[in-house]
Amino acid sequence: MSNHGVTAASPSGGADFRDVAHAHKPFRTGRLVLWMAVLLIAANFLWIVAHNENFGWPVVAAYFFDPTVISGLYVSLGLTVIAMAIGIVLGLGLAIARLSNDRLARSLASLFIWFFRGTPLLVQLIFWYNLSTLFPELSIAIPFGPTLASWETNSVITPMTAAIVGLALNEAAYMAEIIRGGLLSVDRGQFETAEAFGMTKGRALWRIIIPQAMRSIVPPTGNQLISMIKATSLVSVIAMADLLYSVQSIYNRTFEIVPMLLVAVLWYLFITSILNLGQSYIEAYYGRSERRNNAVTAKSETLVEEASH
Repeated sequence: MSNHGVTAASPSGGADFRDVAHAHKPFRTGRLVLWMAVLLIAANFLWIVAHNENFGWPVVAAYFFDPTVISGLYVSLGLTVIAMAIGIVLGLGLAIARLSNDRLARSLASLFIWFFRGTPLLVQLIFWYNLSTLFPELSIAIPFGPTLASWETNSVITPMTAAIVGLALNEAAYMAEIIRGGLLSVDRGQFETAEAFGMTKGRALWRIIIPQAMRSIVPPTGNQLISMIKATSLVSVIAMADLLYSVQSIYNRTFEIVPMLLVAVLWYLFITSILNLGQSYIEAYYGRSERRNNAVTAKSETLVEEASH
């Protein structure tokens, strides 16, 4: 005969039988009151913002899809994609160099990461844009020998190239540490097993180590991508016509500063929201093996429990 109650020891040492057949989670009045207060304050704030004429919502609506704004948005997105792609590729190479046994490669990678992580991105962008003050010409030459080819620096370092180089090299330094951390999260035994099967280090890295490291690499890389879309606003200081520069060019004519800044803010929020959704999907994709293993483990534990009874 089955029991429907739970036995608990009484203070006197006996057994105290309590019927929990109709037990339910207690209603938390305090939490409900807190939620209602937060929602009320949020609704009141949104009401004030929506009805404050100083925000210039009609101006925001009028310029939200303005061709100048959309053109700047395309520039920001293009810079993000190019700089992230270059940064990830360079970062992977730097991470492998830092983990290698070669002291020269390890030292050069560490020096690169130290410099580009230790200086502000804005300073780097200004430096690249004004490179011609240090080197009027860029050349390819044999050390202490003849020059093979040369170009005027101003013809090579345009606002576009300065923005790409500055953003990509800065991103490479951060991605190198992210990828290195992901590679270190994989058990060393995986390398040894791959070598036992006759795999080269390169093949083991691409086929075994990197796929397992992706679970640790993807979340911070998603954060870096979101940071990059916002960091592109810094290129406005070197006259690059990104999203922020575009809205600035409009409010310099119309003097509608706050509404135009709100246009930029809303576009940044829209893009980062989409990126957040994409990041969640990718994390779920690379985490499917762990969920599968957890499900198998839970099922095995259930079967063992049933067999023991």
